[in-house]
Amino acid sequence: MSRLTGVDPATGAPTTLPAPPAGEGLLLVAHGSRSAAGVAEALALGDAVAAARPEFAVALGFLELADPPAGAVLDRLVAEGCRRVTVQPLMLFAAGHGKSDVPALVLEARERDPHVEFVFGSPLGVVPELLAAAAADLEAAGASGLPLVVVARGTSDPDANAEAVKAARLLAEWTGSTWVDVGFTGVTWPAVPEVLDRAARLGHARVGLFFWFLATGKLVERVRRQVVAFEDGTGVEVVDAGYFGPDPRLVPVVLQRRHEAVAGLHRVNCDTCSYRAEWPGLADRAGQPRGVGHSALAAAHRHGHGHGHPHG
Repeated sequence: MSRLTGVDPATGAPTTLPAPPAGEGLLLVAHGSRSAAGVAEALALGDAVAAARPEFAVALGFLELADPPAGAVLDRLVAEGCRRVTVQPLMLFAAGHGKSDVPALVLEARERDPHVEFVFGSPLGVVPELLAAAAADLEAAGASGLPLVVVARGTSDPDANAEAVKAARLLAEWTGSTWVDVGFTGVTWPAVPEVLDRAARLGHARVGLFFWFLATGKLVERVRRQVVAFEDGTGVEVVDAGYFGPDPRLVPVVLQRRHEAVAGLHRVNCDTCSYRAEWPGLADRAGQPRGVGHSALAAAHRHGHGHGHPHG
């Protein structure tokens, strides 16, 4: 069975991992990016997961904007002999992709290959391991304890946006910051320039910044251009502590989510999910079929299933 390329922990040199016994597969599903660097970082995180669990057939696929597509990778795992595949969203929050597009992959696979067990995993979520990693990066950049701006992807899912705010508040508590705000890169409010301007108007001369992102990409690049313009216009120093990236500290979180999925435990919040609760302006989303998302991959998997996370 083919494997991702791993890294020798002693030398750091690339190495091809041995083929695992047939049977157990783990598909990591990343969003995808037009940034070659972002795609490479996602693949590197997949490699790190594969290196940590060589007994699994670990592979990574993308929902859109990059190859290989997740659906094709899932078919390859089955063709190579996997009899159980955990489909794990390599995403931080459960927005439309994690609640609709990735479950559509699982449902389609179950219909196509009923002899194979497909298990749906949960997005990574806001967990102490991620908070500790972000806090360490802020400290390394010299931004620990500074007023803090956390940058997150914007989404039309109110619950996911709330999770970003939760992550920012917890990170501020973790690092000793006494002021924190969240700027979103699109879709929702407030935008990053608005948040930076608010920090300046409050009199903060230096602020720390952390991207609650798994990898770089066009959005990170755009925000960094906005930061330069802000610094030039105000004289406020922004200490950029980066984003998570293909950090080995993320591997235990990914594997914990896989373990929970196999054990039947799921971390996707349903109480305020816009696919279940009728949010003002989003009432047509409640009960919407899975896979009605904006990813090209999801569009091929519309089979009219009512929404609900495919537990088990």
